[in-house]
Amino acid sequence: MFVGHFAIAFGAKKYASHVSLGMLFLACQLADLVWPNLVLLGIESFEIEPGITVLTPLDFTYYPYSHSLLGLVGWSLLLAGLYSLLRRTGKRAAIVIAVVAVSHWFLDFLTHRPDMPINFDQTTLVGLGLWNHPVIAVPLELLLFALGIWIYARHTRPIDKIGTYGLWGLGTFLLITYAANLLGPPPPSVTAVAWSAQALWLVVALAFWIDRHRVSTH
Repeated sequence: MFVGHFAIAFGAKKYASHVSLGMLFLACQLADLVWPNLVLLGIESFEIEPGITVLTPLDFTYYPYSHSLLGLVGWSLLLAGLYSLLRRTGKRAAIVIAVVAVSHWFLDFLTHRPDMPINFDQTTLVGLGLWNHPVIAVPLELLLFALGIWIYARHTRPIDKIGTYGLWGLGTFLLITYAANLLGPPPPSVTAVAWSAQALWLVVALAFWIDRHRVSTH
């Protein structure tokens, strides 16, 4: 998934109104922010195999530290713990951040073929493979995204034009990126994918910025 992950972050604002959307974006994409760096360091790996699924040519051969359920639970607890320590917030914010981070694994479980590890040793790989059924996967992800933005827009309000147009601009940018990933040609190399994935940090930064121009309605 791509925009489906962001949908969880948008929707989670309802349950943790004092947590920035940027932090929720960081949580929802924590696995994909860790993953390209581990690839560049030679710790995890993937290959480009056009046709391996209908919607993506990426063959995730080894990524237990960033994408196993056990690994992601660990990363989520680390992120939530650091946030709680630095911001000195209550348990609610930390729990929401941890849940949003772990949700990444469960959404990937829906779309990936059986390549999602449970443990670090990758002896058990699971996945429902909706990427091979685009008539289900794409509408499902777009529906989640629309619902997430609707919840966020309903439970926050803009305090200026940046808060209004920035939100819809961010949503449009994410949808364009999603469409480009679905309809574009296979990437030229593993290294190109790993470096381009670093652009997710820009999306996180934009979410922090836009959220500062909106306030909670409850």
